[in-house]
Amino acid sequence: MLTLAKKLKREDGMKGRSNTNTGTESSRRVSIRDKLLIKEVAELEANLPSTCKLDFPDANKLHSFQLNVMPDEGYYQGGKFQFETDVPEAYNMVPPKVKCLTRIWHPNITETGEICLSLLREHSIDGTGWAPTRTLKVFFSLRTTVISPFLTEFPADSRIVPLHWRGAIVNPTDQDR
Repeated sequence: MLTLAKKLKREDGMKGRSNTNTGTESSRRVSIRDKLLIKEVAELEANLPSTCKLDFPDANKLHSFQLNVMPDEGYYQGGKFQFETDVPEAYNMVPPKVKCLTRIWHPNITETGEICLSLLREHSIDGTGWAPTRTLKVFFSLRTTVISPFLTEFPADSRIVPLHWRGAIVNPTDQDR
């Protein structure tokens, strides 16, 4: 049985033999994910507010980057929060994987750094989960989540919300877990 992957490999092999520039960058296949990321990362960088910064540990891997959020308002004003992002090969059919690397006491971020944001889920209770029409612009929602943490009906850490409503949280960045 001939599969699409085998057919593509065979076609690449034939092109490689007939091409005099075998092994050069121009003969390498570029994935759909990487084509999308080239456009989306440029657009994201152009529109990010001054309180956010993208950092690429390896400039050749657009699918793995960090987002630094430094809120200038809200509960976490003055803090610096680092989010690690990995965009899977199946992007944009599946959402990017985002994890908070900074330890934070937040109703939408678990102790292990997992983020409770429906836009970053394949299947969401409220129906607003990931869709192939979404782009990396969802990171604007991540910034809003950090600035206004108590706007959700389904928090990741439900222990924090009652403390907030009772006025027990004065400065959440100083809380011990």
